[in-house]
Amino acid sequence: MTPKHEIDDDSYFVSKSQKKRDMDALQDLGKKLTELGSGSLKKVPMSDSLREALAEMARITSNGARARQLQYIGRLMRNEEVEPIHRALEAIAGKSNVEIAKMHRLERLRERFLEDESMLTEIGNLYPAADLHRMRQLRRNAIKERAENKPPKAYRELFQILREFEEVGARTEHPHHNSEDDGHHGRHHGGPADE
Repeated sequence: MTPKHEIDDDSYFVSKSQKKRDMDALQDLGKKLTELGSGSLKKVPMSDSLREALAEMARITSNGARARQLQYIGRLMRNEEVEPIHRALEAIAGKSNVEIAKMHRLERLRERFLEDESMLTEIGNLYPAADLHRMRQLRRNAIKERAENKPPKAYRELFQILREFEEVGARTEHPHHNSEDDGHHGRHHGGPADE
């Protein structure tokens, strides 16, 4: 039979190491908050004292002072409701991941279009308001820029147009309803980039 004092010692060490893990987790959470930009921080629910400490951290440049401030933020974290903070950070990270995935998808679409002009049909289906004549012209210019090692002006503009139409599509449940207005929006790109 196990002596009673051994059980108590075990539970003491478990609770002590658990407290250490909890403190480290709070410190890590505080560190994540210090890495956010001011716009993202506004979306995170927290006490005024923590918000002020994070604002102060952004102004500190000395490494020693930053380390002390981070410890202070870690102590403040003990009084915070961490669940809403976790949820806000997940939402910010999720939005960021969605944006990155969207950019990669548009970049792949642009590359496929440069390799194969028949992709214009797919672009027309995806973005009914797209000015296909303008897209074809930009494709020719982008290929010429690449061949002549010129700055990728048309190449970038292609991406901008695709991104604009993607955003219009995301804002309107049925993009066809606004296709006429959006068509004008697409046509304003016809300008000095035709070199």
